Amino acid sequence: MELRYERYDGLPPEPLLCSLLDLLAGVFGNQTQAELFSELTYQFSRTPGLTFLAIDDGQVVGCKLGYERKPGHFYSWLGGVHTAYRGRGIARELMHRQHDWCRQQNYHTVRTQTYNQWRAMLILNLRAGFDIIGTQQGKQGLTIILEKRL
Repeated sequence: MELRYERYDGLPPEPLLCSLLDLLAGVFGNQTQAELFSELTYQFSRTPGLTFLAIDDGQVVGCKLGYERKPGHFYSWLGGVHTAYRGRGIARELMHRQHDWCRQQNYHTVRTQTYNQWRAMLILNLRAGFDIIGTQQGKQGLTIILEKRL
């Protein structure tokens, strides 16, 4: 495995975009590629986004997407790692790269949300210094809101 990590302002170009949509559809399972593409382009048209990718042999195997929530505050929106690549520190590395970029851009807070069903992501966030600051009802149940000071 020879992973490379890349950062894109907005969405990556083809064929990486198609590979990213494949990954997200596989990770989340409740949305089609077309629905994900529509959601990504809509969100990034409203607020310029940032995409970090882990790529192996031309395929996206991990991702971390986010955007500015408000001045000084970054929202880490979507992320995931292909099941065959989990347990190798890819999510941690993507998060580290995102937070380093946020610090360089003078963000002082990162917020994210997750569901209890994605416990590995919840645990990763807690180990990375996020605090649970609240919950709210989401589309798939109770959403856990986490925040980290950079």
